[in-house]
Amino acid sequence: MSAPVLEVADLKKHFPVKKGVIRRTVGHVYAVDGVSFHVGEGETLGLVGESGCGKSTVARTVLRLLEPTGGTIRLSGHDITHLSKADLRPHRREMQIIFQDPFSSLNPRMSAGDIVGEPLEVHRLARGKQKGERIAALFEQVGLSPAQMKGFPHEFSGGQRQRISIARALALSPKLIVADEPVSALDVSIQAQVINLMMDLQREKKLSYLFIAHGLAVVEHISHRIAVMYLGKIVEYAEKKTLFLNPLHPYTEALLAAVPVPNPKLKRAKRHLAGDVPSPVNPPPGCTFHTRCPYAEARCRIEVPALREVAPGHWVSCHLR
Repeated sequence: MSAPVLEVADLKKHFPVKKGVIRRTVGHVYAVDGVSFHVGEGETLGLVGESGCGKSTVARTVLRLLEPTGGTIRLSGHDITHLSKADLRPHRREMQIIFQDPFSSLNPRMSAGDIVGEPLEVHRLARGKQKGERIAALFEQVGLSPAQMKGFPHEFSGGQRQRISIARALALSPKLIVADEPVSALDVSIQAQVINLMMDLQREKKLSYLFIAHGLAVVEHISHRIAVMYLGKIVEYAEKKTLFLNPLHPYTEALLAAVPVPNPKLKRAKRHLAGDVPSPVNPPPGCTFHTRCPYAEARCRIEVPALREVAPGHWVSCHLR
């Protein structure tokens, strides 16, 4: 295992719920509630879960776009959890993000070249002719032509816009890229192209990815390890092959059962989840998954299961394992 580029320990992000004229705090949204993981050099960690489980909040909190409520965030061995904006600025170059929606994440008033070159200006890394050469090189790296630098976002397709977003993320030569569902807004054929591009760039530049997605099918191709989130917590965490061959948490089983099978002759046991995801404002006591779990016992409704290593590198949060 290579030295971790990113280490997250017991990360929490709680949003206050305010009511009344004086905006009194009456509760909290437990968006992220004690998440721990690490990402090694040149490695991809896939973070998977349903909408509203806290994946994007983890992404933004790790990058300090949101202030953490608790826990620690270490980037290349440096604790950045409570750094001021001025002290955090040098570390910003080491971590970048690719947003989910390529339509709203690009400034429509700026040309594609200016969008990619803006980080170079902000961090004073290149100007003038040198900046133009670096932008042209970045366009070529992501499969675009330098002639397209003068185009505006509305002139590009969705896949091309996401390539511009990737070029912008690469501009500062970061160690870590957080990809917040980067292909969910794209057509299936374009999704494969973007994922293959990210994998090629990772091999070339030894990039580390925190790759966020809704389903296991998307992260299967790109990830080395996978963490499954449910209602603000990680419920299972393992190597990709181990997770797909031997899922231990009932929620992971349900996610795998939802992955389409290409061969219609193959039968797969369906595990339908009852009910909806509980509210993060008032999560259920005990195991938060017990309201939808087909195997839930009396203990599950009372006692919170710890995330335990049940096999080398395989962690699960379940009383029955």
